[in-house]
Amino acid sequence: MKTLPVALQVYSVRDFAEKDFKGTMQAVKDMGYQGVELAGLYDLTKEEVKSILDEVGLVCVSAHVPLVEMMADIEAVLDTYTYLGCKYIAIPYIDEDKRPNTPGFEPALKEFDRIGAACRARGVTLLYHNHDFEYVKVANGQFGLDYMYSTISPDHLQTELDLCWVKVAGQSPVEYLKKYAGRAPVVHLKDYFKEGEVGKMYELIGIDSEEEEVKPEGHFEFRPIGCGMQYFPPILETCVEIGAEWVVVEQDESVARTSMEAIEISRKYLKGLGW
Repeated sequence: MKTLPVALQVYSVRDFAEKDFKGTMQAVKDMGYQGVELAGLYDLTKEEVKSILDEVGLVCVSAHVPLVEMMADIEAVLDTYTYLGCKYIAIPYIDEDKRPNTPGFEPALKEFDRIGAACRARGVTLLYHNHDFEYVKVANGQFGLDYMYSTISPDHLQTELDLCWVKVAGQSPVEYLKKYAGRAPVVHLKDYFKEGEVGKMYELIGIDSEEEEVKPEGHFEFRPIGCGMQYFPPILETCVEIGAEWVVVEQDESVARTSMEAIEISRKYLKGLGW
């Protein structure tokens, strides 16, 4: 059975990484993760981060970099992350004023294209990390996410499908992976539990939003891989089939256990499936 290397989005254990980056990276390596996806440098220089990752033996696969930072100085961003060895840089999130069906959406796509061209010139691939708010229909009848990928060349933008948000949006993770075969080099594995109608979901990942009303009768929580509503065997098989290079475990928040305990459960689950 063919498998893919497994990385960790460091945002998942940011509370530990902020206090002891090197110790956290060593623990991540010891759990069996082969790489990391960064979300910031945790008050370290790029030289310090590279030294730690090299010493521990983790590949710096990719990095989530705020769009505003890339818009302001993409070359500086590329200087940092090419130094660290990243093949990929991902747009992690877009603010409400740049989402589908807002006046800022088309200008944002032009910026994605510009940034993607700059990345390509430096040997880096730009990715877009989705949530569920891209799954609204735009004027031509497509979902905003699909419109984005049909508008921008694969040379300038590829996918980083977050399979939790794909499923939360009512779509099939397996079918969405197949839809972007050859354009999904890095895939986010994420599990969750959802019951009833839930508002303010993005407050769970530290983002204030004014557009969702609180509906206290519902419940949503992120969970370790294999502990929620996702069924991963066909997802993992499809990741291989479509030509993905890495899968990345991400858990935005942990409930009833530490973030390090959560990512260890996730890694053990994947190992149990031969990954």
